[in-house]
Amino acid sequence: MTDMPLFSAADLAPILIVEDEPKLGQLLIDYLQAAGYQTHLIANGKEVIAYVRQHSPSLILLDLMLPGIDGLTLCREIRRFSDVPIIMVTAKTEEIDRLSGLEIGADDYICKPYSPREVVARVKAILKRCYQPARDLPLPINSGLQLDESQFMVRYNQMTLDLTSAEFRLLKALSDHPGQVLSRESLLDNLYDDYRVVTDRTVDSHIKNLRRKLETFAPEKTFIRSVYGMGYRWEG
Repeated sequence: MTDMPLFSAADLAPILIVEDEPKLGQLLIDYLQAAGYQTHLIANGKEVIAYVRQHSPSLILLDLMLPGIDGLTLCREIRRFSDVPIIMVTAKTEEIDRLSGLEIGADDYICKPYSPREVVARVKAILKRCYQPARDLPLPINSGLQLDESQFMVRYNQMTLDLTSAEFRLLKALSDHPGQVLSRESLLDNLYDDYRVVTDRTVDSHIKNLRRKLETFAPEKTFIRSVYGMGYRWEG
């Protein structure tokens, strides 16, 4: 007996492909549509923000090098009003470029040249996490925080906070083990279940973003403690 699918790809909003190379754009369209997804292609960065505001795509495949407005700037602007999953697609392979994308809110990155099958696998993995059915109840964790796995949302003292899928998985891994030091390697294992090459600094970047967001709940409170040479500990 096989499990029922968590969602129907056809029921999702289109995946937005932001790519100025026509052949690559069409290649992504072909593979994603073959996998059952709707797609929309934009080649100029200046058209992206208006489209995202109006159509709320289910996911964005965002090239970094674009005419009009570059991908990093677009990601930063989109994160001001939307938590739509964003996968950076870039020819830049330096670690600093990848970390820059993660630090401003990208959920993942893929370096060119890439396998279109890998792109589809990454898309499926992220959409599965973002659009899984709601659980019966939010999961309670210590000190008044609640994790709502259906919406990647955190609640604290009647306030709510939206997280990216990576930030949510990181927070859950830490809060499931209060007082226990978790190494960067173990946190990476919890963060990702698809194919990628990452470094310890990836966790540091997500921790930085997560701390900044949690501080909106209680600026004086330390939710995540760094333990030098070992990793991170949840003290929520």
